[in-house]
Amino acid sequence: MKTEFGIIGLGVMGKSLARNFANNGFSLSLFNRHVDNIEENVATNFINQFSELSNSQGFDNLETFVNSLQTPRKILIMVNAGKAVDMVIDNLLSHIEPGDILIDGGNSHYKKTDKRGQLLSNKGIHFIGMGVSGGEEGALTGPSLMPGGHMDAYKLVEGFLQNIAAKDDNNNPCCKYIGTEGSGHFVKMVHNGIEYAEMQIIAEAYSILRFINKLEPTEIASIFETWNHGDTKNYLLEITIDILKKKEGDTYLIDLILDQSSHKGTGSWTTIASAELGAPFTLSSAALNARFVSALKEKRVTLSQLYEFNENTSLVNVDSLKKAYQLARIINHYQGLDVIENASNTYGWHIDLKNTVSVWTNGCIIASELIKKIISIIETNSNILESDYFVEVIKTSHHSLKDIVLTSLNHNIPIPCFSESLNYLNSVTQESGTGNIIQAQRDYFGTHTYKRKDDPTGPSHHTNWKS
Repeated sequence: MKTEFGIIGLGVMGKSLARNFANNGFSLSLFNRHVDNIEENVATNFINQFSELSNSQGFDNLETFVNSLQTPRKILIMVNAGKAVDMVIDNLLSHIEPGDILIDGGNSHYKKTDKRGQLLSNKGIHFIGMGVSGGEEGALTGPSLMPGGHMDAYKLVEGFLQNIAAKDDNNNPCCKYIGTEGSGHFVKMVHNGIEYAEMQIIAEAYSILRFINKLEPTEIASIFETWNHGDTKNYLLEITIDILKKKEGDTYLIDLILDQSSHKGTGSWTTIASAELGAPFTLSSAALNARFVSALKEKRVTLSQLYEFNENTSLVNVDSLKKAYQLARIINHYQGLDVIENASNTYGWHIDLKNTVSVWTNGCIIASELIKKIISIIETNSNILESDYFVEVIKTSHHSLKDIVLTSLNHNIPIPCFSESLNYLNSVTQESGTGNIIQAQRDYFGTHTYKRKDDPTGPSHHTNWKS
C-alpha cells in the first residue's frame, strides 16, 4: 500500500519528526542511505524500535522509496545543509515526477534555497525551504515550522505540517506560510541569530552573578527561577536553571565544561545577511564574536597571566540586572524583526511579520512571553520601540542597564551583549549622531560627497577640505 509522506535522513531530527508524523496518524516511507558496516538497515531497524511506526515502511534504495509514495509525492529532506542536500536532490530527480513536492527541513542558506527552488521549478517539481526549531524534543512533540516557497506547493503539505507543529495558547499550529523563495530559511536564520544573543545575554547575567556577586550556581538558578515568570519567562532561561543545578558528584557540572563555545554557521550567515541589507543586528554579531573569542582558550590563558587589572568591589543589584536582562532582550528581538522586514521589502517576499512571530510562541528555542507581547503590539506598529508599552519599559529600565554595564566593566567582566544593547539604544534614540564626521572624512579622502542638513534630499556636495 502506498504511503502518505516520505522522509529522507534519519538522524536525530529526522527520527523525531518521523515519530511525530506517525503519532499524528500518517503512514510513512522512511529512507536512510546504506553504508557497509556503518549505516545498514537504519530505516527498518528504526521502525522496529517504535510501535507508532507500525504503518511505516523502511528503505535504503531510493527508487523503491520513491515508488512507495502516493502521488503527488511529498518528501521531507532531513540531511546536513550544503552538498548533502544537493546530492539528495540530484539522486531524486531521476525518480520523481512533475508535481511532486520536496521539502528541505535543514538549516540551509536561503540563497541556496532560492537556487534549488528555481532549478526544480524548471523541471515542474515544487520546492519548499522550511526552518525547523525546537531541537530533538520539539521535533518529537511539536516543533515550530517556518515554510517558504510557492504558496500552491505549501497548500499541498499544509495539513501534514500543521498537524505535527506545536500549538500556541489558542491551539493554533506554530506553522505558518512565511513567503516566497528562500524566506522560510531566512526567517529561521534570523531566529538563530536572535537565539545566539538570547543565550549570550543569559550567559552574561550568569557571569555577573557568579564573578561579581560571588554566588554559587544553585543560588543563581534560584534567582533565574524568580525571573522565569511573567514577561521574562522563556525557554532558554528555563533550561539554564536546570543546567546550573546539575552536579557530577559534589561538583557543579557547569564548572567541568570547557569554556569554548562553538557554532554551526547560521550566526555568521545572519551577520553577513544583516550587513548586506544595511539592517543592524548588533546583538547577534556581538554574541557571535563572543563565541569566536571563547574559542581562543590557549591565548586567553596566556594573556590572563600577563595582565591583572584593578577591580571595583561594588556588587550588582539583582532587580537592576533583571531589568537590564529584559531590556537587552527587547533590543535583540527588535533588531531581528527589523532584519526580517528589510529582507521582505528588498526581496519582495511579502512576509506577514505578525504571522511569522506567532510561530515562535511555542515549540521553538526562543519561545517566550516577550514574543507573545510583541505579537499583541506588532499588528498596529512593526516598530515595537514606538509602542506605548515598550517605551515605558525602556524608560524605566535604561538606568538599570547603564548601571549593570558600568559595574561589569569596572569589574573587568566582558558583557558584549549587555553593552551593545546599551550602545544601540543610545544610538538609535540620539537625534544628532556622528555620521556627519564619517561623511566628511569619506569626502576628504575619497570624494564620496555628502548631503547637507539644510537640503537633505537635494544634490550631493563635495568640498576641497585643504583650501
